[in-house]
Amino acid sequence: MSIAADRRRKILDAIAAAAKLARRDPADVQLIAVSKRRSTVEIEELMAVGQQDFGERRVQEALEKWPPLLARNPGVRLHCIGRLQSNKAAEAVKLFDTIHSVDRPSLSGALVKAAREVGRVPSVYVQVNIGEEEQKGGCAIAEVDKLVDAVRSSSLPLAGLMAIPPLGVEPGPFFALLAKLAQDNGVTGLSMGMSSDFKPAVMLGATAVRIGTALFED
Repeated sequence: MSIAADRRRKILDAIAAAAKLARRDPADVQLIAVSKRRSTVEIEELMAVGQQDFGERRVQEALEKWPPLLARNPGVRLHCIGRLQSNKAAEAVKLFDTIHSVDRPSLSGALVKAAREVGRVPSVYVQVNIGEEEQKGGCAIAEVDKLVDAVRSSSLPLAGLMAIPPLGVEPGPFFALLAKLAQDNGVTGLSMGMSSDFKPAVMLGATAVRIGTALFED
């Protein structure tokens, strides 16, 4: 087994164990490999062992390396997991299958316009500033209902809610709060959990986890 295959298998096994503890089907959890600042060689090593979902934080970096990768690897899905400026909407729509960072009506509107012009419609997550941190993206908790309704009334398929808990504190309560917000809005998708906290995220309902370090480093 290659190093890439071994790392991926360990993550999938940990996801499966956490899901089973929560009496969930492990197949309901999507593993997204966060490939920011990773080389095409590293990325294709993961593709070769079955990884199909990848996440990038910056549109410009994704544009520089992903078009040839996608051309060589049909079936791979690319996710935008970083903050997105409205003036990058057209480029994002052309490249990404799913955008996890819709945090304001103006961005939703820009994506709708870009999708209409490009002829390609990505699914989107509404990002929530779950820890109410000034430095982080995401809509305010009080605005979640309104933004979810705005996305639902648009042409963009709503994939769910996304959040990143504050660093240095127990993430469980924040994951639980995001799950409650999703339930209140009739949303099933939850993009939450990274290398350091994906196990509790899965136990609390994550349907997509975003893993970088644990997949690319020992």
